[in-house]
Amino acid sequence: QVQLVESGGGLVQAGGSLRLSCAASGRTFSNYAMGWFRQAPGKEREFVAAINWSGESTYLADSVKGRFTISRGNAKNTVYLQMNSLKPEDTAVYYCARYRGGSYYVTLSYDYWGQGTQVTVSS
Repeated sequence: QVQLVESGGGLVQAGGSLRLSCAASGRTFSNYAMGWFRQAPGKEREFVAAINWSGESTYLADSVKGRFTISRGNAKNTVYLQMNSLKPEDTAVYYCARYRGGSYYVTLSYDYWGQGTQVTVSS
């Protein structure tokens, strides 16, 4: 059984930064691409970022390009989301997930999910 545990969320002012972490259990973490999604109240869960198994390829939603960076540390079984220049519209619960195949940009392509971490950006 794979477990994903997010951390690093919190309350930050607009323009500030946060770094989210997602720690994964299991010895096969480095074999899988990983993704970050977010869900704001009353909205559907949306793609934020993804990274391939080696970390050499990354994918970002247009809304976060130039502000967010995804990275991973396979030795630590951890994937990170560095969020800079945060905006109030970034407020959401952020989830990490393990990729199983298909498009990086849709939730159906991921099989295991964390419980989420709240990010709140005040104006």
